[in-house]
Amino acid sequence: MNSVKQHIENLRKELRDHNFKYYVLDSATISDYDFDLKLKELQNLEAKHPEYFDANSPTQRVGGEVTKNFETIPHENRMYSLDNSYSKEDLQDWEVRIKKIVEGDINYTCELKYDGASISLTYENGKLVKALTRGDGFQGDNVTANVKTIKSVPLQLKGDFPPKFDIRGEIVLPFDGFNKMNEDRIEIGEEPYRNPRNTASGSLKLQDSSEVAKRPLECLLYNLTGTNLGVKTQFESLEKARQWGFKVPEAAKLVSSIDQVLEFIDYWNEERHKLPYETDGVVIKVNNLQQQEELGYTAKAPRWAIAYKFKAEQVSTKLESITYQVGRTGAITPVANLVPVELAGTTVKRASLHNADQIAKLDIREGDVVYVEKGGEIIPKILGVDMTKRPANSQSTNYITYCPECKTELIRQEGEAQHYCPNYNGCNPQVIGRIQHFISRKAMDIEGLGGETVALLVNEGLISNYSDLYELTKEQVIPLERMAEKSADNLIEGIKKSKTIPFERVLYALGIRYVGETVAKKLAKYFKSIDVLAKATIDELINVDEIGIRIAESVVAFFLSEDNSFMINRLKQFGVQLEMSAEELIGKTNILEGQSIVISGVFESISRNELKKLIEDNGGKVSSSISSKTSYIVAGENMGPSKKEKAINLSIDLISEYEFLQKLDKKHNFIDKK
Repeated sequence: MNSVKQHIENLRKELRDHNFKYYVLDSATISDYDFDLKLKELQNLEAKHPEYFDANSPTQRVGGEVTKNFETIPHENRMYSLDNSYSKEDLQDWEVRIKKIVEGDINYTCELKYDGASISLTYENGKLVKALTRGDGFQGDNVTANVKTIKSVPLQLKGDFPPKFDIRGEIVLPFDGFNKMNEDRIEIGEEPYRNPRNTASGSLKLQDSSEVAKRPLECLLYNLTGTNLGVKTQFESLEKARQWGFKVPEAAKLVSSIDQVLEFIDYWNEERHKLPYETDGVVIKVNNLQQQEELGYTAKAPRWAIAYKFKAEQVSTKLESITYQVGRTGAITPVANLVPVELAGTTVKRASLHNADQIAKLDIREGDVVYVEKGGEIIPKILGVDMTKRPANSQSTNYITYCPECKTELIRQEGEAQHYCPNYNGCNPQVIGRIQHFISRKAMDIEGLGGETVALLVNEGLISNYSDLYELTKEQVIPLERMAEKSADNLIEGIKKSKTIPFERVLYALGIRYVGETVAKKLAKYFKSIDVLAKATIDELINVDEIGIRIAESVVAFFLSEDNSFMINRLKQFGVQLEMSAEELIGKTNILEGQSIVISGVFESISRNELKKLIEDNGGKVSSSISSKTSYIVAGENMGPSKKEKAINLSIDLISEYEFLQKLDKKHNFIDKK
């Protein structure tokens, strides 16, 4: 290596070490002045010798890259949410559930739950190659340029790191930095930011990365994801991540019982107020990674982890009035309009009252002084009424009987908590709401078309349902308020591009009641096309994994509607994807249809996630527990003795991974790969 290149490499290594000591270890070993001199020297050398450019050089942290549109990229490993708990009983119930699935002693890792913006960092050969926001858990926005400016995010790792892995964490804004930013804003006459969490999240989507570099953001990491990571426990993974150069909070503790978990919670419920960052709870994880794999996931969350949320902040304020909103399904939601009050860093003016039963239960009335908290410190909710301050002339709340928008008489079906407006096609908020759902990010994701524009299009009579969108012309939309020629072009182009959205998302976009993202995926995978799904009976629908009677009845009712059939036929004519593509069907069969399969143990040629995907792609259901309904068990090494005994008692076959792969004619794919 020539002397110039060697000098550049030496400077980069020295500056990385100083960065790590200052931003991760909080232990500076060089003055800011000397650091800046070395950084300037490196910048000059890199400018003179562009052939030695390195995207992960310390000089790249100053930012400067401008991102106008953040590309949405699928997560290689899904980012799940966590189930929440609020009491000792919740945690004990959780422990009972996991002990039914895994055997032997269970230890737990307790970690503080920092309140920031979730991030997933991908490293290859020790270099940061990608940073994605959580998004919807399946895909997130590429914010790599902005994340590279955060000093506590290592651009180059050190030590015995794996060749490729993801690491998850939170981008946070420390209180001191947040307060300083607000002082600066107030000084120049700008509105102060409301809270650190939202400011941190908003920072990741700034278009100019040099602006992000000015903000004192930090990145706290807590979870390794990938294969062959060289660790066996969660606690070990935290220690390894520290060694590789990540900022991993030191508060994490390894415990062996729920009582010790509660001691950790009680301690930090008080001590958290001394921390430099916002925290809203404690995350408890099964420590052993093999046990984590055994436990697996529900549709939304890992079974092996749970979040204990600290008690939310409460305030009292006056309820001035109750109004009623109409949702896209016709559901009526009563809303409390409050005298504005500060709560957990934001000004709260409104809170949901949920339904007539909730109003009756709390006997809430206009003019009452009510107790308000942020549920999970996100959504404001009313807990009760201060009866000592109720006015003498207070009148009971009479729930409305007619739709506040179209004046149609409301209905309330037996067993339902909410009232509904049955005027499906004639009630404006329902029409607008369904189209807004159709164009939303998790559905058709139509760029250039927002909720306000949808309302304008409906109110101007240009559209009356979502199939009308595909007949819009540029000439029709340009006269709309705040619609310039460029934005009109973007809107029409966005609608055109939406024709390539895959079937499972189109199915979700249709807005069938009770059919969320997960259900839409299951229905799309099972029925493969809208035509087959439209003819499905209630019995056929119930046969699909996790589809119950309520969902089945709703799907059948949707397709019995002539208006809905008309819209779907129009969507077909416009070229919207209403069946799974040939590419999506590759590798998918119904060989395992109707089979419930348990995976247990450690495997040689295939990972547990790959096994699960194979089962689901071929029509089977992955079950976490053995029962009389289990078809067979794919058994690896270290399968628990009690599970094996239960399988024998129930006469359930145990097959090896190779026998299972042979069933699918996939054996060579995985053995060759390994």
